[in-house]
This record gives sequence, C-alpha cells and structure tokens, in this order.
Amino acid sequence: MDSTWILVADSSRARIFEVQDNDVLAQITHLSHDAAQQPGHTLKTDGEGQFFGSGANGGTAEPAVSPKMHEATLFAEEVNRYLAHGRNQQRFSELHVIAQPRFLGLLRNKLDEQIKSLVVEEIPKDLTKASSEEIQRQITLH
Repeated sequence: MDSTWILVADSSRARIFEVQDNDVLAQITHLSHDAAQQPGHTLKTDGEGQFFGSGANGGTAEPAVSPKMHEATLFAEEVNRYLAHGRNQQRFSELHVIAQPRFLGLLRNKLDEQIKSLVVEEIPKDLTKASSEEIQRQITLH
C-alpha cells in the first residue's frame, strides 16, 4: 500500500487520481453531486421553522444552514465514504487534497481520523476542471 492518491474537489465534483510510475497521474474515479450544482432557490427544504414566543408573538425562522451548504456537506460525507473504502482496501497510503477553499473546510470536518492521518498536503484551490498536468504541477510528491 505505497500508493498515493490526489483528491481534487469542490462542493459538487470530485476527481481522484492515483500517482503511477514516473509520477504520472491517472484518474481513477469521478464523483458528482448534482443537487449541489442547482441554484439555491431550487433546492427543496422542509420549509421554515416555526417558533412560539410568549403570548401571541410567534413567527418563522430561516434554516440555520442554507440548502446549498447542506448539499455540500452531504457531498463531503460521500467523498469521505469513498476515501474510507479505498483506505480499507489498502489502495493508498498518502493523500493530497486540492479543494475549493470553502469546501476544503467542510472536508476537514467530515474526513475521519484515519483518512486525516494520511493527508500529506492540502491546497486551497479549485482545480476540478484542470488537466492532470496542471494538477501535478501543484502538488509536492515525496
């Protein structure tokens, strides 16, 4: 299990590469979360919350998390599950993470501790549409 994986992600797309011989990157999978690509107003929620104050005062409250943030969180959990499965199959021993800055923060919160221990580099950039050569220029291989 001396393989290195590179995760390149934003809130709706993730590409995972494996470093091959001569440090060439080969994409091994592409994950997508279509709901996160939708405009926020088109995402379904369960509506505003209701609250009741003292007396006749009451009202509604906006959700604490926006629908788009909720979908991005679900996608971060999906990425974690994929990486955990790869780790459990001993498919990689090092992980480089390149992610859109806001999504990188979500990933940090959702990656399990065993995966976090394999992260050797984090780069806060959105390179989901970049070529493998562009991605390779961004990472530091050991």
